[in-house]
Amino acid sequence: MTTELRSSPVGAGEPAPEFTLPAVDGSGAVSLADYRGQSPLFLALFIGLWCPFCRRSIAQMGQTEVKLKALGVESLGVVATPPENARLYFKFRPTRLRMGSDPELSTHKAYGLPKPAATPELMEAIATTKINPNEAFPEPLPIMEAAQAIAKADGYPGTELDKAEMERQWPQLKGQFLIDRGGIVRWANIECAEGLSGIGKFPPEQEILAAARSVVG
Repeated sequence: MTTELRSSPVGAGEPAPEFTLPAVDGSGAVSLADYRGQSPLFLALFIGLWCPFCRRSIAQMGQTEVKLKALGVESLGVVATPPENARLYFKFRPTRLRMGSDPELSTHKAYGLPKPAATPELMEAIATTKINPNEAFPEPLPIMEAAQAIAKADGYPGTELDKAEMERQWPQLKGQFLIDRGGIVRWANIECAEGLSGIGKFPPEQEILAAARSVVG
């Protein structure tokens, strides 16, 4: 459950849209209200587990979570796949992150994350743009080649559900938000805000921690 849809991403200084989602660990539900008045929250909205960049970013966020908690900031990831599919994935690839399940991308829509139209122009740009998300490769690779290389390196073959979710979700963009105790967004990062070269890039840990310190301070 979320608030009404937005036509542009939520930015710093705006109230964070409310949401309530099934908890991936089966402990009931996760919601923004869980943190209101208690602690700041670093919220990351991922798409389905078919996305190799999301899988890598979840692992990266799991490492940063410990440092955020030391600052008094909690972390929550939202993954766009059913709870049972996420549980199966994390059974073999455990994470310390608290995770919510949102297969319908309702939270992404509430936070105004763009889903560009798959126009011929976009497809051409995707075919010609090279990326190197978080310096994963010796040199930048075309977007689709980079995605395939990560999937191969991670040994993730994909499933029929992954294929169906990819067809339904792509090219939904992702985002991260730092929300203070009062429910106000104080920092936001939207994928591809500066162009397609940002596809798959998760904010550097230093940037996240610096934003967290400014909110806690």
